[in-house]
Amino acid sequence: MGEYASNDAAAALARATQLGSTVREGTRWYVRYQYVYGAAAGLAVLAIGLWKAPYGVAVGTGFWVAMVAWLSVYAARQPVARQGFGIRHGIMIGTWALLYAAVLTLGVIFFPGVAAWWVPGAVVVALPGLIGGYLEARR
Repeated sequence: MGEYASNDAAAALARATQLGSTVREGTRWYVRYQYVYGAAAGLAVLAIGLWKAPYGVAVGTGFWVAMVAWLSVYAARQPVARQGFGIRHGIMIGTWALLYAAVLTLGVIFFPGVAAWWVPGAVVVALPGLIGGYLEARR
């Protein structure tokens, strides 16, 4: 009986190791997701802020909607996510939303077309995705 229990335990341990490896490999998609999200957010802000209305708003918003749609489909097709994914993703999106709203609101009111506002603002808006991708890659 002891030999069977030992074999079962070894098989269970091997399976757990294999599943852990599968999850680690399978969650790399979220690193790419966040990097693309950050870069796209920055580009959308640049288009909205630096191109004359209504073209900048149309191009920036159209680009952003297309990227969010593509990223949503990409995320939905992934087989696994790490434990705590929802919380980390919510923090990233919430931080991005606050920064995006602040940069756009202040920029449209006080700095229309001023590159000295919009370029750093685009970098700030991109940071949640870029930092999130970096931190996820380190996990």
